[in-house]
Amino acid sequence: MSETKDILKVVKKIEISTRELVEGLITGNYHSVFKGQGIEFSEIRDYRPGDDVRAIDWKVTARFNYPYIKEFIEERDLRVYFAFDVSGSGSFGDKVSKRRRAVEIAASLMFASLRNNDNIGLFLFSDGIEKFIPARKGRKHVLKLITTLVTYQPESKHTNIAESLKFISKVIKKKSIIFVVSDFISNVFADDFSVPLKHLKNRHDVIAMRIIDPREREIPDVGLIELEDEETGEQILVDTSDEEFRHNYSSLIAEQDAKLRSRFNKIKVDFLDVLTDEPYAVPLKKFFRIRQRRVVY
Repeated sequence: MSETKDILKVVKKIEISTRELVEGLITGNYHSVFKGQGIEFSEIRDYRPGDDVRAIDWKVTARFNYPYIKEFIEERDLRVYFAFDVSGSGSFGDKVSKRRRAVEIAASLMFASLRNNDNIGLFLFSDGIEKFIPARKGRKHVLKLITTLVTYQPESKHTNIAESLKFISKVIKKKSIIFVVSDFISNVFADDFSVPLKHLKNRHDVIAMRIIDPREREIPDVGLIELEDEETGEQILVDTSDEEFRHNYSSLIAEQDAKLRSRFNKIKVDFLDVLTDEPYAVPLKKFFRIRQRRVVY
């Protein structure tokens, strides 16, 4: 019982801490950034100055000898899915782990989707899909999703993004918005997810959100340290005082980063970086502004 109360406290704290951002996303036109499935007929009304002449119903206009307009409304019924990486590398982090930051970001977007009355679903993946919760509406459902994110204990520490995306493609039939929340750390040779990601993007609106800890990009000069791969358990002793080693490490990370960005750009998937040591509202709001400009222009 005490454990349940503790979990509920964590979920409530996340809801409170994300409230301001959610309000910002809603007032920042979340509704217009993510479009519904199409439009449906609403009514016939009289023409008003400034109306699009292409919407004139010529049959009704000819019958009554006065211009009338066909008015349509957007058919929302959006389905928003979160493909959430629960592999071992997510436990890395200094003050805040990557997984904790990823949970906060996913929760913010879930609450924004809730305010928009969207259907929300969840995939948890490591080297495959470990859990799937179908998309539904409602506050109770969203709290269930966030509780799952907070409490879930992964079965595997490894990552296979390609296999996970293939499964998602088979399960989701109706056009949806899919947020892939991950650090995208995997074996780039064994896990080339470009093709399944492209297939997914061709049918859905896919946004890749990469969670990064700054210490993964540059190693500080702290002498001899033992590094351990969270996913494989492999350990290695390195001398961080070696300037050449630090330089080579940074160069390797920059090269891998460029390859990853190239993948996303090539298949035109929106790609967003979020650092664990920065307020995540900043990159999220920037992303929404960019999407909004794209919709308008």
